[in-house]
Amino acid sequence: MSPAGCSHVNGYKVDNWKQNLRVIYQCFVWSGTAETRRRKVLQSDAGWTELAKSCICHMCGAHLNRLHSCLHCVFFGCFTKKHIHEHAKNKRHNLGIGEKYTTWEPTKRELELLRHNPKRRKITTNCTIGLRGLINLGNTCFMNCIVQALTHTPLLRDFFLSDRHKCEMQSNSCLVCEMSQLFQEFYSGHRSPHIPFRLLHLVWTHARHLAGYEQQDAHEFLIAALDVLHRHCKGDTIRDDNGKKANNPNHCNCIIDQIFTGGLQSDVTCQVCHGVSTTIDPFWDISLDLPGSSTPFWPLSPGGDGSTVNGESHLSGSTTLTDCLRRFTRPEHLGSSAKIKCGGCHSYQESTKQLTMKKLPIVACFHLKRFEHSAKLRRKITTYVSFPLELDMTPFMASSKESRMNGQYQQTVDVLNNDNKYSLFAVVNHQGTLESGHYTSFIRQHKDQWFKCDDAIITKASIKDVLDSEGYLLFYHKQFLEYE
Repeated sequence: MSPAGCSHVNGYKVDNWKQNLRVIYQCFVWSGTAETRRRKVLQSDAGWTELAKSCICHMCGAHLNRLHSCLHCVFFGCFTKKHIHEHAKNKRHNLGIGEKYTTWEPTKRELELLRHNPKRRKITTNCTIGLRGLINLGNTCFMNCIVQALTHTPLLRDFFLSDRHKCEMQSNSCLVCEMSQLFQEFYSGHRSPHIPFRLLHLVWTHARHLAGYEQQDAHEFLIAALDVLHRHCKGDTIRDDNGKKANNPNHCNCIIDQIFTGGLQSDVTCQVCHGVSTTIDPFWDISLDLPGSSTPFWPLSPGGDGSTVNGESHLSGSTTLTDCLRRFTRPEHLGSSAKIKCGGCHSYQESTKQLTMKKLPIVACFHLKRFEHSAKLRRKITTYVSFPLELDMTPFMASSKESRMNGQYQQTVDVLNNDNKYSLFAVVNHQGTLESGHYTSFIRQHKDQWFKCDDAIITKASIKDVLDSEGYLLFYHKQFLEYE
């Protein structure tokens, strides 16, 4: 800055500039809530009325997000979403005013309390913060149930509520910014159902195959939402304690990949020379075949004797999530019609293929393939699949492959390996048929406290209600990264 000071400020200092600043300051600073804006409108003269009414962001309608006022015209824009920046650039109005923004710093007393209480405190069991219904905007239950699951994902919630998203998008179309606002709405303490119209608009904009008011698949919406969030998360990197970027199979360091991306190992073994070709691919979810589909299901062993595997009660003839995972990770003979060119034999040979987990994600999402679409039929598979509250993925790791030979399951006991242990925190269900159905979800608010989310209606649910439900999407969170 030159010794003469800022040229923009000097140019602003003309006749009555103090009076103009005083008017803007009074209406801006003292109209932070709807009630104060209403009182200001009633008390102010005609010249101030419109200014008091306008004390919200003129682009997104928010009265929070560090609202700023233009000093050149009657315009208010939020700082967080850069709407005041866009106005300054477009109108060349270079000066604005906002409330002083200071980051929180603990007092000496608070520092002392933090030293003596390093662990995060438990939320009281009767607390309803975070529970909020969502208005159905016309067959949008598929979106509402996924939003409920995402807003109750522990690490994702911590990320957004700590204001860690740094938007680098120029236009007002960032889905991550909208998710950040959505988390603020959910944890604001408001109990009235939220209307997610802007979220729906952004999804339609960025995932056009989901646009329209027809019923959509909740699983398809989940994958599309994660994809758009991943693409809009530029700049949101996470680093480890040594300052290095975190690593995952998707080679991306955004919050979405850090939480949801795992690594799936595929081993293709030549049946002649027994050479193995290994590839590792990223995944956001695991889709599991069910008994009753046109795909032959692997025999359910063990379990016929009423044994318990992974905490699941295995009744005679019933199917468990562990059964589905054993089938998913069993060796599969590809047959003579799917020969591969072996690098060792230098010719096409029959082979076997086996999938295992090379790297587990923080949040493991299991998609039970209940909707079957083929040239001959379209139907829903209603086979009951029992799933546990706690899941140990150790037997399905690539490192445990030697404990499974020819598809025969051998349970690996490792009580010290907590990295592979998960807790259930959300379940998405589908009621009805392919032609006429409805999505709901169960979400865990606190440990062993569950609620059913049916669009705008939130009701308390028992653990039995959750475990007895049909199950379409199952969300598990790594236990050692959760909090009590």
